[in-house]
Amino acid sequence: TELGVERRFVPESCPRAVRPGDFVRYHYLGAFPDGTRFDSSYDRGSTFNVFVGKGQLIAGMDQALVGMCVNERRFMKIPPKLAYGSEGVPGVIPPNAVLHFDVLLIDLWNSEDEVQIQTYFKPEKCPRTVQVSDFVRYHYNGTFLDGTLFDSSHNRMRTYDTYVGIGWLIPGMDQGLLGMCVGEKRIITIPPFLAYGEDGDGKEIPGQASLVFDVVLLDLHNPKDGIAIENQLVPESCERRSQTGDFLRYHYNGTLLDGTLFDSSYSRNHTYDTYVGKGYVIAGMDEGLLGVCTGEKRRIIIPPHLGYGEEGRGRIPGSAVLVFDIHVVDFHNPSDSVSITVHYKPSNCTVLSKKGDYLKYHYNASLLDGTLLDSTHSLGKTYNIVLGSGQVVLGMDMGLQDMCVGERRTVVIPPHLGYGEDGVEGEVPGSAVLVFDIELLELVSGLPEGYMFVWNGEVSPNLFEEIDQNHDGEVLLEEFSEYIQTQVETGKGKLAPGFDFEKIVKNMFTNQDRDGNGKVTAEEFKLKDQEAKEEHDEL
Repeated sequence: TELGVERRFVPESCPRAVRPGDFVRYHYLGAFPDGTRFDSSYDRGSTFNVFVGKGQLIAGMDQALVGMCVNERRFMKIPPKLAYGSEGVPGVIPPNAVLHFDVLLIDLWNSEDEVQIQTYFKPEKCPRTVQVSDFVRYHYNGTFLDGTLFDSSHNRMRTYDTYVGIGWLIPGMDQGLLGMCVGEKRIITIPPFLAYGEDGDGKEIPGQASLVFDVVLLDLHNPKDGIAIENQLVPESCERRSQTGDFLRYHYNGTLLDGTLFDSSYSRNHTYDTYVGKGYVIAGMDEGLLGVCTGEKRRIIIPPHLGYGEEGRGRIPGSAVLVFDIHVVDFHNPSDSVSITVHYKPSNCTVLSKKGDYLKYHYNASLLDGTLLDSTHSLGKTYNIVLGSGQVVLGMDMGLQDMCVGERRTVVIPPHLGYGEDGVEGEVPGSAVLVFDIELLELVSGLPEGYMFVWNGEVSPNLFEEIDQNHDGEVLLEEFSEYIQTQVETGKGKLAPGFDFEKIVKNMFTNQDRDGNGKVTAEEFKLKDQEAKEEHDEL
């Protein structure tokens, strides 16, 4: 005669219990005391949805549902006076029938409910939170209140990407995402009137269903965003900052806003080399690389409309904010020339180096970021060249001009006057600016341009006869070489310094041997000042 309620299963967690006025969704089996079933929501494939305590149920069920938790199972014995009484339900429930119900509560909400937010992880740093009109990328698991999964972006291995607060989402999700930080994790519980309402979505979500979204925010930007720059290290000395048209070499780590690495120049052990402001890189990077110093480290945050847009590229998903941590190794402009800084010049600096001079000098060679490439000091010997003869890169030929012995200077050489785009494999990177710290130790004056040998005095009027020692009217290479060597050793003549003696003499002899028969006759023999201007000189 009295209502009987047996709690057959009670979940460990019960944040909320049914109260009069709540709306519930539940499954049930209805049977008579002898076990004969008269009704079942399972057979219909849908829950029974109803308000509690508003007279929409038999009185016994109204009472028995109060205090239930979602996922709780109750067995109820309802006497006739709290069920269908003496009249029953014709054809279904006889008069004065005791009814047994096996009930499983699936869902519970109230018309006064609001979106519930439970944050269970929040990053220590939260420079920005989601606002109305922001575009977000997030992962989620969507479940009903009883824990049944109905959807998951993780299963699709693709984030859900959308604007917030402009009607692209159900109202409850629009509210639930506001104020989130990138990396934050929260559970958003949404009542059906802020979700898919009475009709559901027509697929997975039934009508009047509360929804629970377990969300992690991966990305956040606004279409009005520009790039953001965070300076991490700026050198104390910054004589020059990058401008449009400069060529930069830099290292970088590229990550998404949640820290996922998508690319790194360090892993390739090679800088990224590009022009700036010319459209060779994405627009945000073009802008972010302006105004940097050599050696500077900065973070450049690029919204997708200045990055790879809605489509993304490779490991970069569509609509992704990009974070580049860059380290500028060097930069130059194609219009740059050699830069010379003199650190010490002797007071008696009267003889200056010029083209053709033979120089001996020490140097330390490094990149613009200070990386040492080479040093004559470590080898314990000087570097020796004939200036202007192409024995060094063009920039060094320029940088060694007009030096005096004892002078110390720093010569900065742009790559187009150094080793160019290719560099030197294993030694000098391509497109690298070079820095040479130089000390000139010795200078031997060269000969006038175009000469490999000059006389220190008057030239003998019988020169050919003197060279032709056996007086046969022909001079062989051996005779010619012996004669030149004697003139040099006795101080009567001078060879261009820094070149191989045999090569110079052979070159001089070949120029005199005009018919190429290996012999020089008196008719062939001419001094340089006797040669016609249109003929090639001895050099």
